[in-house]
Amino acid sequence: MKKSDLSEFAVEEEGFKLQIKRGSGQPQIITTAAPAATILQPAVAAQAPATESTPEPVAEEKGINYITSPMVGTFYRSPSPETPSFVEVNQAVQETSVICIIEAMKIMNEIQAEKTGTILEALVENGQAVEFGQRLFKIKTS
Repeated sequence: MKKSDLSEFAVEEEGFKLQIKRGSGQPQIITTAAPAATILQPAVAAQAPATESTPEPVAEEKGINYITSPMVGTFYRSPSPETPSFVEVNQAVQETSVICIIEAMKIMNEIQAEKTGTILEALVENGQAVEFGQRLFKIKTS
């Protein structure tokens, strides 16, 4: 990026987005992916045809969604131990709001909400290992 005098690079493909920005002397890498539920739901539905003996799935509360982890790594609510959390319970967020960091292979990945709404609950503790698709935050969408 320095050789080409680039300050920003982005690529998006099939539900995966990678954005790299250079500034303030240190590169910043942001990656996001489509939530696991979005990817897996059609395949699961195709495998299990509905029958009379199949129980109906429990209905989720209307307007309640979950922000899930787009990768495996370590979850952090703030950029450093001395700074406040990116988001707090009852805080409004936009799709582009950074809500946490997931460290993967020594790279700090800023995770965006990808939904507009209000954070209802943080479902993961600071410093906890998370899996791909694991629920991180409960959010009430508008």
